[in-house]
Amino acid sequence: MTDQTAPRPETPLLDTVSSPADLKGLSDDQLRTLADELRAETISAVSVTGGHLGASLGVVELTVAIHSVFDTPKDKLIWDVGHQCYPHKILTGRRDRIRTLRQGKGLAGFTKRAESEYDPFGAAHSSTSISAGVGFATAAKLQGTGENVIAVIGDGAMSAGMAYEAMNNAGGLKSRMIVILNDNEMSIAPPVGAMSAYLAKLWSGGTYKTFRDLMKQVASVFPEGIRKRAARVEEYTKGMAVGGTLFEELGFYYIGPIDGHNMEHLLPVLRNVRDRHDGPVLLHCVTKKGKGYAPAETSADKYHGVSKFNVVTGEQSKAKSNAPSYTKVFAQSLMQEAREDEGIVAVTAAMPSGTGLDLFEEAFPERTFDVGIAEQHAVTFAAGLAASGMKPFCAIYSTFLQRGYDQIVHDVAIQRLPVRFAIDRAGLVGADGPTHAGSFDIGYLAALPGFICMAAGDEAELKHMVRTSLELDDRPSAFRYPRGEGMGVEMPERGEALEIGKGRILREGGKVAILSLGGRLGEAILAAEELDARGLPTTVADARFAKPVDTELVLRLAREHEALVIVEEGAIGGFGSHVLTLLADAGALDSGLRVRSLRLPDHFIDQDSPAAMYREAGLDSSAIAAAALQALGTDEAEVAALRSAMLA
Repeated sequence: MTDQTAPRPETPLLDTVSSPADLKGLSDDQLRTLADELRAETISAVSVTGGHLGASLGVVELTVAIHSVFDTPKDKLIWDVGHQCYPHKILTGRRDRIRTLRQGKGLAGFTKRAESEYDPFGAAHSSTSISAGVGFATAAKLQGTGENVIAVIGDGAMSAGMAYEAMNNAGGLKSRMIVILNDNEMSIAPPVGAMSAYLAKLWSGGTYKTFRDLMKQVASVFPEGIRKRAARVEEYTKGMAVGGTLFEELGFYYIGPIDGHNMEHLLPVLRNVRDRHDGPVLLHCVTKKGKGYAPAETSADKYHGVSKFNVVTGEQSKAKSNAPSYTKVFAQSLMQEAREDEGIVAVTAAMPSGTGLDLFEEAFPERTFDVGIAEQHAVTFAAGLAASGMKPFCAIYSTFLQRGYDQIVHDVAIQRLPVRFAIDRAGLVGADGPTHAGSFDIGYLAALPGFICMAAGDEAELKHMVRTSLELDDRPSAFRYPRGEGMGVEMPERGEALEIGKGRILREGGKVAILSLGGRLGEAILAAEELDARGLPTTVADARFAKPVDTELVLRLAREHEALVIVEEGAIGGFGSHVLTLLADAGALDSGLRVRSLRLPDHFIDQDSPAAMYREAGLDSSAIAAAALQALGTDEAEVAALRSAMLA
């Protein structure tokens, strides 16, 4: 009798991998198969969690190749930015948790030292990898440990000056490290790609270097004129073939470009550069963002950042809202003003869609400037525009504006130049976690003399603040606003200039006053409603301005209420500190006023939903109401019961 039992399917290779050590025994053919399985697993995981899909798909083969060739975690692998690290996390013992990416108590969306020994350096901002790599390489030399250091950096990140500062330092130190330039903007025609791959194999080994050194020795006996011509031939021959002249001038041995999806190219070259011991190497790999997933490959942004999606169709599931996003309100307001004023220009640092300036660019392409990942340059570029009589709006996320702080001080504030800073992502931002939280901008901007700092409590206020900043033509200004949708308030036809340093009262009460700055205004109103229901009439005031503080409003609130609760979505040293200083200087605290200042806690809050993060921070409506009760001396058990009831 014939056995008709179907053959058992082979175990997927990915199921046999629990750490990079399991890759060492695989053949090159098996590594190619593993890469295919890894790509499918990455797509499946991100469809559940959302996240940075396109970047991760672009480095699947590169990730497999690096972990198979190098001895991680002894060898240090540093991913720049880290939004391409999902395949890396799957291969380094975190596959069982990969569907917790960017979720509360789950895996971070970027590399994180506290999460794994395979993440030697945390990241989420751009262009830090080479600098960190130089540090690791220098430490290895001083400690005599001898490990390899590999930094993987994208072509976009290479637009930042910090990358070149680090490369210049590495070249001068002759650091033993490997920089892999992940170039996903360029395409290679097949003949050029094949030739480049052949040359890369040759040059990453010893042959070309020996030949080059030999030619230099031979040329040294020639007369000076012939020596110079020979040197130019050698430089231009290599420069035309692979474009490596710039990197070699910085002291790096350049190899490439090679196809970053072709294991036959990647593996031998990585093995060769691993065995070099004579200074820094730059390997130029060309990849395709979104590689291997058709919806990502055909999408305009290559699925850079996605919400949960259907794997078959690629359709993303996005929450519907009747309210416009703050980002869109800013963009549309600026466009409205720009139609009336030809002096308005917009500047961003590699975030046109994130800041809404892609919409502005469609309408005013000649007046929109994306300077790349170069926040320092963006700020001083805007300062130059302002000094020339233009009206620049510099749109940068709060967390990225930190990178240009010296320029804000030196090039804008001291010279009192009217640069308008549109600060998106104020406060906590959810899944991107602490690296992207807008926690510090009020503190670092309101400390500067002459700076006007505003924070929008709702989307209509944001429209007014765009207009207000336009009217400020004799000093710098900033207006901040949160990520996500507005409150659904009625929108004005056009923004109106606000009186500088004047807040507004939204509701009146005689017992408690809540003074809110920015995006917690809705929660402050909810807290007031709960306090009113408990017989504690509550005033809610929207400060609008962090600087100058509305002195008249603050002193009135202090004079007419028993308790004052200050609320802001920023770190200590911000708006609350300015209000408390004002109260102290005016002697208002001597009258027995009970004050509570609510702000972000003095620790970084890991990723979660924004609502959960604000609960942890103590900045939701229940925490605001509880703070008011505490200030009035209410029993702690009653306060706790109130908060529990409101959270329920």
